[in-house]
Amino acid sequence: MSTPPTLRRLDDVAPQLISPGDTVKLALLAGPADGSPTSVFFEVWEPGGSQPDNSHPESTEIFVILSGTGRAHSDEHTVALRPGDALVLHPGSTHRIVNTSATERLYAVTVMAEDSGALPGGFAELVSRGAAAAWDGTDRDVLGGGA
Repeated sequence: MSTPPTLRRLDDVAPQLISPGDTVKLALLAGPADGSPTSVFFEVWEPGGSQPDNSHPESTEIFVILSGTGRAHSDEHTVALRPGDALVLHPGSTHRIVNTSATERLYAVTVMAEDSGALPGGFAELVSRGAAAAWDGTDRDVLGGGA
């Protein structure tokens, strides 16, 4: 017998902050615990928010921008981001994304190909161990179509 597909709806996933006080919420949609070597997240940057410089030595990270504007820094390169863009960050690059808006959040679907890291469950495990956050009405409108 085949394995049924996994379906996660917005209400099935809870956003986390990797560290309390962070300005970026992440919600794990799928990852190693689901039998996948790839992890997928919703990622939400507060206005003016960013994550610290980070690197994934063995993982490609792909961001699909859903809403908002930002700037991606990867090693010595900088690119502007807007809805509809797909950003590919290569393994080993030192990178961060900054929300360039002072009033609007930046939303993305993030794919971590070959999710690996210091923890056995990779980046997905790091996110899952983070501080609990919550979706608000704006998040629901952008990520869940108002659901």
